[in-house]
Amino acid sequence: MPREAFSIGDVEVAPGTRATIDLPMARLYTNNAITIPVQVVHGRMKGPTVFVCAAIHGDEINGVEIIRRLLRHKTMDRLHGTLVAVPIVNVHGFIHRSRYLPDRRDLNRSFPGSETGSLAARVAHLFLRQIVGRCTHGIDLHTAAVHRENLPQIRADLDNPEAARLAEAFGAPVMLNADMRDGSLRAVADEMGVPILVYEAGEALRFDEMAIRSGVTGVVAVLRALDMLPAKRRKKIPTPPIAARSTVWVRASQSGILRAATPLGAWVKKGDSLGTIADPFGAQETEVLATAGGTVIGRCTLPLVNEGEALYHIARFEEPQAAEAAVQQHIEQWLDFDLAPGDEPPIV
Repeated sequence: MPREAFSIGDVEVAPGTRATIDLPMARLYTNNAITIPVQVVHGRMKGPTVFVCAAIHGDEINGVEIIRRLLRHKTMDRLHGTLVAVPIVNVHGFIHRSRYLPDRRDLNRSFPGSETGSLAARVAHLFLRQIVGRCTHGIDLHTAAVHRENLPQIRADLDNPEAARLAEAFGAPVMLNADMRDGSLRAVADEMGVPILVYEAGEALRFDEMAIRSGVTGVVAVLRALDMLPAKRRKKIPTPPIAARSTVWVRASQSGILRAATPLGAWVKKGDSLGTIADPFGAQETEVLATAGGTVIGRCTLPLVNEGEALYHIARFEEPQAAEAAVQQHIEQWLDFDLAPGDEPPIV
């Protein structure tokens, strides 16, 4: 019996084809139409239905490039199941290079939304009804907020066996058993029985080649783990990702100008100096000291800091040596940009 067509909105996608669909949203006040762009790859053979989305925060653009490369991946014509790719969810924020919608609401705190609520609530409701509700799994691509950067990491409910299995398959160097946040896509999807991985890497409004390549490889690995794509012929056994038991932010003890001395991925011990904060004359200087041992998975990139501002995000592990090895292997792997014939040059 042939597989049925996949429908979103008023568009039906036949098995073995792909289609680009524009989901209508509320019009602009200029009366111009605005839509959420979606591309569906509907395989000939049955399998899971997975959505991959980006730019829920409109200034987080790494995921847009990850999805572009994913859709061009050489194995996509052999897909089993269905891939629903949504590179720009928060179209308003993307246009204005802003994290938020025009009413300053955070879309990722507005789920499940409402058909008659605020603009954010209406976008959340549309996305949940037309995309998430038609899928079995999801991958939500993010970066750090503006003036911060994140080491590639997966955040998921690691107490959910399926989410934990796919988080490990993704292969990011760090996995966080992250709490559900009220109003987030991940929390509402979990209530619907749709396990979601959140991938965090890089910073807002800036492409990061390591974060992008790591993201593409991770999404493809998850699709392979779901038997949606063929397995790799040559199996290289990587160092498995390690789940962090907790994280802590190191904050500025005074306002001033930060001279950061510790990069992402660095392994630090409690009491290590991460950098120095000074006034413009250098008369008052204070060291920024690690409040715990672990791996730096996030950091502030703006040197101008206020007292109390979060500067370094440190993940703590039960097995420190294994975690350090996983992070270092990951960094070394993606620092090597040797190109195979036909590869696109890296973004620099």
